[in-house]
Amino acid sequence: MANIARREERTPARMSSGGGYFDPLRMVRELMRFDPFREVDPFLRSFEENVAAWLPSFDVKETGDGLLIKADLPGVKDKDVNVALTANRLTISGKREEERKEGEQYHTYERSYGTFTRTFTLPEDVDADKIHAELKDGVLTLMLPRHPDVKARQIPIKSSSSTSSPPHK
Repeated sequence: MANIARREERTPARMSSGGGYFDPLRMVRELMRFDPFREVDPFLRSFEENVAAWLPSFDVKETGDGLLIKADLPGVKDKDVNVALTANRLTISGKREEERKEGEQYHTYERSYGTFTRTFTLPEDVDADKIHAELKDGVLTLMLPRHPDVKARQIPIKSSSSTSSPPHK
């Protein structure tokens, strides 16, 4: 059996906090996937336990017309994705099926499978009747337009500097 190890190249820009690109979300994703026994012996663990947690990456962007949400879902079929809206909470869930079968020999197995759920709290001015979702080339794209007639309302503040009015009880 071949021993194949993946190593990350250490450059001064990656090691120092002052140089290079620092992505704290990448660090969080790596910490959430941490398994101290992963490299010990994959044969000590059952077939199902070898499957790592799958956490798709999401982008949420403000556009002139509303919000744009994109999620990387490679290998996911549209029938395996669910988008639901309850009040102002948008929930995106789905699953990616595992392709390997029992009895097959792998030298490296790094792709993750399983189910995921992600919930976003939306602003009140999103037009729920016009939300559009599309899954194409492994990218889920949701366009959430805003109501054109909903705008922030200014509330006037009355001054209490006048001494002629009695205090409130």
